[in-house]
Amino acid sequence: MKPEEYPTTDTSRPVVGIGACLNGQPVRYDGSQKRAHEALERMKQAFALRPFCPEVGIGMGVPRPPIHLVGSDADQVRALDVATHQRDYTDALDGFARDVLSRAPELCGYILVKNSPSCGYARVKRYNEKGNPVGADSQGIFAAALQRAAPLLPLEDDGRLHDPGLRDSFIARVFAYHDWHQCCASGLNAGALIAFYSRYKYQVMAHSVSHYREIGRLLANAGKRDISALASEFISLLMDALSRRATVRSHTNVLFHISGYLKRELGDAERQRLKALIDDYRQGLIPLVVPITMLRHHFANHPDRYIAGQTYLQPYPDELGLRNHL
Repeated sequence: MKPEEYPTTDTSRPVVGIGACLNGQPVRYDGSQKRAHEALERMKQAFALRPFCPEVGIGMGVPRPPIHLVGSDADQVRALDVATHQRDYTDALDGFARDVLSRAPELCGYILVKNSPSCGYARVKRYNEKGNPVGADSQGIFAAALQRAAPLLPLEDDGRLHDPGLRDSFIARVFAYHDWHQCCASGLNAGALIAFYSRYKYQVMAHSVSHYREIGRLLANAGKRDISALASEFISLLMDALSRRATVRSHTNVLFHISGYLKRELGDAERQRLKALIDDYRQGLIPLVVPITMLRHHFANHPDRYIAGQTYLQPYPDELGLRNHL
């Protein structure tokens, strides 16, 4: 069985594409695999993975002559063989992206391969016609085609996922997109759309207050608009919001908003302890998981239906440990 034909059996988790070499398969040009870093290995446990190798997928063998990107402009490169520049794999790699999406429409994200001329998300080396490096400013052919064909699909490569902020944003978007797929499968109407967003309000606020306000205005007259057009505009805004890096300041703002729902439930001493924890987080003394855990503890004792539905308090599995860092 070829790497790109591996079936997905677990649909309860988000289905995420991944470079087959990152998934332990020896499909690189020299017949090797690529070792996944610890953070990526932990992430992989949260997803139902679909491994693909674009170069193998278009019929290139293992091992095979290496390719690189050639062009005078970062946005107009070709994938050519390194040795002669006579073999052009650009169109085949571009087409394979659309093939992947047609064979796996359930994809909720894709983990690409750093520096790859086919799968690199960003800063891939570019060469001139003589084979001399002229920049590291391109995107792999397959990665670029994937982004054009499915602009809402969360994409990152294994190198960028070292960054905790980018990792948080990517995983949050993957789980939100998975949630959206399920919502659409259940049937969309204005009420379902508003109910979906009501669960994401504080998560969106943590990433972008401007998007929070814009989506609120968009849904104010939801029942008066064509649902397909409205849903398309809505999910584009939501995914764009979650792609923005959440900050300590924005998280602090959300924590205080949510703690406001407990003001009548907690005594003075408990309220002060909670406020002190949020302040400690704001000052960088404790990680985000500490005030989040305290809020979840209080709401377990004093249930609030609205807050119970908020994805912000648990946007992804705790086991990922994304909120455990200062």
